[in-house]
Amino acid sequence: MTLSDFDRQHIWHPYNKIPSAQPQLSVSHAEGSLIYLDKGDVLIDAMSSWWSAIHGYNHPTINQAAKQQIDQLSHIMFGGFTHQPAIDLAKLLVEITPSGLDKIFFADSGSIAVEVALKVSLQYWKSANQPGKSKFLALKQAYHGDTFGAMSVCDPDEGMHSLFNSNMMQNIFAPAPQPGLVVHHQQDLDELEALFKAHHHELAAFIVEPLVQGAGGMHFYRPEYLTKARELCDRYQVLLIADEIATGFGRTGKLFACEWANISPDIMCLGKGLTGGYMTLAAMLCTEEISRTISSANPGLLMHGPTFMGNPLACRIAHTSTKLLLDSPWQANIAHINQVLTAQFIPLMQLKGIKDVRVFGAIGVIELEQEGLGSLIQQAAMELGIWLRPFGRIIYTMPAYTIESVQLDRLAQVMAQAVKTVVNQNQQKQNKNNKTELVNQFV
Repeated sequence: MTLSDFDRQHIWHPYNKIPSAQPQLSVSHAEGSLIYLDKGDVLIDAMSSWWSAIHGYNHPTINQAAKQQIDQLSHIMFGGFTHQPAIDLAKLLVEITPSGLDKIFFADSGSIAVEVALKVSLQYWKSANQPGKSKFLALKQAYHGDTFGAMSVCDPDEGMHSLFNSNMMQNIFAPAPQPGLVVHHQQDLDELEALFKAHHHELAAFIVEPLVQGAGGMHFYRPEYLTKARELCDRYQVLLIADEIATGFGRTGKLFACEWANISPDIMCLGKGLTGGYMTLAAMLCTEEISRTISSANPGLLMHGPTFMGNPLACRIAHTSTKLLLDSPWQANIAHINQVLTAQFIPLMQLKGIKDVRVFGAIGVIELEQEGLGSLIQQAAMELGIWLRPFGRIIYTMPAYTIESVQLDRLAQVMAQAVKTVVNQNQQKQNKNNKTELVNQFV
């Protein structure tokens, strides 16, 4: 049995079955935005490892920091101990995140950061003698992770976790914000306000992905919606949770997407780009008011504590990665990515079979009219040296901020060409089938 066969028969990969429907690509190494396969092929990475490898792969500065930290302290339990990497990272996060977020919980992953945020919200209201505030308001088309609390605030009908609806906490869902960064009517805001008015007495928090609904469909929405959400949370005494796991650390063109609306949430979740894609680490940040209320009531403890919480190796890497970002021309890099993706993708709107094309920061999205074409587009792009991971009708890219210009140009051109080729072939096939059906009607 080859290694590939063993993998296919025994190892579960994300959102897959056993045996896997198709072999996984075996990687030998990676450098910058290039992925080198064992069989010798080289792929330009359009996904930055699910949006986390913001500096690309094998960055010498982060490598050096990791090696130094391994020689000093790779792990120590955070219960009863602290260390310099955690303190350095916490100081930096307090400095760069929106004002008021100065209490930090280091978690294992983005989903766990969301779990902690939800738990903190519930414990806050219990500590404030309002245990009836025990539900969450979330958005349709939202995605917040794969663990149970996180699943309970994902889209319950169209989301990928609808299979488990009967097993989860039953929460309240608002219609998704109207798509687009510029909207001329406010029906969604009126609907949101009506839900606050009707349910605020039972709401612990409103959780949102600021401006970009990620794995729920890569929808972008306007900053005014976030501004209104902050105002409603203040008016009706509901906590605001900003899930910036995908949008944090510059992806939208601001360091954090909340900055587009000039608001500070009560709780923020960070992950993905926090470590530059080197290893798993996430963080939940909250306000002094929340921590003080929880700490002053029985039991006075935040009831969560992962084994690898505050891992010193991960914290050192995260601090180094974040400093590397802040010291780089990241705004200019993202503006350049935006310009290239816009130039290549927007003309696709003229094609039949394309529902929408949208670009925001270093995110480019091509939405198809029809399901079932993503794997064909992925294969076509891979044959031309580009690694894509579409989902459903969404063909998208979130490249590393440091991608070389020639690689970025190639990436955008190949994506556009792969989409154009597959969509046109599909249209021709449909036209042929329609013609055959018409002929058969007269035979």
